[in-house]
Amino acid sequence: MRRPLHRRPAAAAAVVAALIALSACSSSGDDKADGRPTAGPSRAAAVPDRQTEVAPTGPTPSASRGPVVPDSELKPVTGSFTKDQKSYLSGRVPKDTDPAAVLQTGQESCQRLERTAKRDKDAAVGAIIAGDIKDAEATVAHLCPAQKPLLATASTGFPDGTTKSPEAGTYRALTTDPACSWRALGDGGKVLASGPPLGSDGQVKAKVPAGTVEFVSSGCYAWLPA
Repeated sequence: MRRPLHRRPAAAAAVVAALIALSACSSSGDDKADGRPTAGPSRAAAVPDRQTEVAPTGPTPSASRGPVVPDSELKPVTGSFTKDQKSYLSGRVPKDTDPAAVLQTGQESCQRLERTAKRDKDAAVGAIIAGDIKDAEATVAHLCPAQKPLLATASTGFPDGTTKSPEAGTYRALTTDPACSWRALGDGGKVLASGPPLGSDGQVKAKVPAGTVEFVSSGCYAWLPA
């Protein structure tokens, strides 16, 4: 079951609805002999706001939540898992949980990344930076390594909120929401810079000066070097 989307501006909602419809029409697949479950439809958005749901709809269990299924018992009801699938599942399947269900969650994350990136790479990268793709590094490494360039790009950015000691430079927000606001703070909370909601090109940009101790933003989803 998909989690309900939070409220967003009407224009953004129309874009999201159109892309969801396209993804739903294009999604298909059968259970594979190697034990991989069928993945559900993807959801993509063009440069999503922070509230846009790109994260998996299923659980994202990990070893920190309690006892996990030993690697020797990671077997689907029929067929078998591939080496990469077993690596992804290792230490990730709680006791009394179907490993195929956990694998499906990861595969759905890959599908969302792949399909979102085809329409807008910024949206896919932003989802990784903002944490909307759970366990993104492990998921991409083992289940969709072709998406590693997205991880590399995401590593150069930072999420909305408070970032300690960012590198000086110009950054762009991965949203066009005029409610996005930002401040670069120095020692003692002194405001070194703050920007207008939108740049002349319609993008939200922030010039972070040297000596910035904290960069604080709200409603900006994620940031990448401009």
